[in-house]
Amino acid sequence: MERILFCLGGGPWDEFTVEVNPDDIAAKGPEYALGLRRLGVSRISMGIQSFDDAVLKRMGRRHDSAQAKAAYEILRQAGFDNISVDFIFGFQAGMDAEALGCGLDSLHGGLPEHISCYQLSIEEGSGLGKMVEKGLYAMPEDSECERQYLSLCDVLRCRGYEHYEISNWAQPGRRSRHNSSYWNHSPYIGYGPGAHSLFVDGGRFVRRWNNPDLRSYLDAAGSGVFDTVRGEETLTPEQIREERIMLGLRTEEGIPSSLVGDNSVLVASPVPGNVRIPENRWFISDSIICNLI
Repeated sequence: MERILFCLGGGPWDEFTVEVNPDDIAAKGPEYALGLRRLGVSRISMGIQSFDDAVLKRMGRRHDSAQAKAAYEILRQAGFDNISVDFIFGFQAGMDAEALGCGLDSLHGGLPEHISCYQLSIEEGSGLGKMVEKGLYAMPEDSECERQYLSLCDVLRCRGYEHYEISNWAQPGRRSRHNSSYWNHSPYIGYGPGAHSLFVDGGRFVRRWNNPDLRSYLDAAGSGVFDTVRGEETLTPEQIREERIMLGLRTEEGIPSSLVGDNSVLVASPVPGNVRIPENRWFISDSIICNLI
């Protein structure tokens, strides 16, 4: 199922993103991609994950690298000039970041405008989770995952990408607007089962969330009464401070130094008065942030 993300800016649907899988685009073809354009979609986020077919197969992905490249070309031919692609690292030892770079270079229509790279995580009950339980799969050591991450940083920097958030790189002017809103602690609205929202009400920050159960949500929609599937909380000043530290230190801009005081790990940010975690320590950012909050 596609996920739809909006970000309003200077004009209607300034950023209208749809998340897709490569096999869906390859199977549905050019007419489907053109249909998305006609609906006003301005940005596509596609989970390629890897250009290595053996890795994709072991991950249980439905597509191979050829389908991913074909899907990318279909999107370009449909007129999409703002495409984000996702990759996963830390799946196995020895991942070659240069091979990923060569895969990017081979895409027809030029490099994607945005790239997200996430370290593999094992979800409970997933296929990989069951393999771990049976001793059939083991994740690489942290030192190997860190090597892969830093190699990715080098490869993408050489291709002109700005590393503006721990897991996100963009060509100049192509940063994700909706994600940036989350990291900046800006208000946002989420629709549908499992969606979260953040409102500012008279100086109060209120977080609201919907029950992830689809049937319960549909029943509420039918009755027009959503109280049974909706929860909310008003954030305390301490929660707001902690979230600003946690989210802001994921970014290149960092946070105001007044939030954390002097700290030998943090360095000056491009934003005057702000401090940030240097890129070569972003891999261990969770432990740094935990010590600060």
